[in-house]
Amino acid sequence: MLDVIGLTSAEEELYRCLLQLTTARIDELADRLHRPREQVVAQVEALRGKGLVQRSDNDPDAPLRPTAPDVALGGTLLRRQEDLESARRLVTQLAEEYRTGLRRHHVDHLVEVITGARVLRDRLRDLQNSARTEVLWFCRANPLAMAGPENVEEFDALARGVSYRAIYERDLLLEPGALADLAKGVAAGEQARVLDRLPVRLAIVDARTAICPLVPDRDGGEPSAAVIGRSQLLDALLALFESHWRVATRLRLDDPLAVAAPEARRPDPADQPGDGYQPDADEARLLSLFVAGVPDKSIASQLGVSRRTVQRRIADLMAAAGVDTRPGLAFQVARRGWL
Repeated sequence: MLDVIGLTSAEEELYRCLLQLTTARIDELADRLHRPREQVVAQVEALRGKGLVQRSDNDPDAPLRPTAPDVALGGTLLRRQEDLESARRLVTQLAEEYRTGLRRHHVDHLVEVITGARVLRDRLRDLQNSARTEVLWFCRANPLAMAGPENVEEFDALARGVSYRAIYERDLLLEPGALADLAKGVAAGEQARVLDRLPVRLAIVDARTAICPLVPDRDGGEPSAAVIGRSQLLDALLALFESHWRVATRLRLDDPLAVAAPEARRPDPADQPGDGYQPDADEARLLSLFVAGVPDKSIASQLGVSRRTVQRRIADLMAAAGVDTRPGLAFQVARRGWL
């Protein structure tokens, strides 16, 4: 073990033998260690040079005695410690230079620019087909490359256990058939939330690859997008998604073919106290759209009922929640966990 400070195993064994004997001559050490006398003499001289052995007097054949190891080796240990610390700092510096060079030399592997709706659509499909854990979406209105009904890869991924979390822009819910399409995804296992506005269009697969269009909307030309690999830029996009996910409103949607009829059961505050009321699936769907800020007319269109029916149902839910304003209902929806 002491070879790290320049003491060989043979020298260490000889020194330990001398510690046991307290004093000994060369011949006695050679006998005890079963070594040739010349070898023992050479090892004793090496130990004397390291300050671990000294003669009891000036006679060449005088008995040998050990010296305190902490005194003899303390300086050597300190120097080795300083050398190791210098080496550690150098290794850290070299590692940083290596990473810097790798990022600079392989920057093209971190960000790839693709152009064209078909190319973008194919890349989105390939990434979903290769997904293993989770896919994240920022879905804005007026898709650039792939509308919701075209994304059949999502259902295949959900079926094999991939998690989907999607945040939809409110205007997207106003498009014809959007709610029914969303309901199919939610029924298959997608977690859906809604916000008034989203900053960018975005897809992230397995926290390893992101696709982000470089222009917000079509300007008459082909759409282009950045395909971003593992990097601090990808970390920033992940943080952006999570920050929006925390404040987005949950969407609770059932099978779009099971839309309740206009005269289906409505909450009756006289039948049950407001504190114990829980909205049914159809009411939860209406509340999801209401809290997301979707206008009554659009809610009615999406649910297949009249605008007056939507207004009446909202009024009934306000009564069940014990409030008399729409902002109060939105607050109670969050407070009671109705969504």
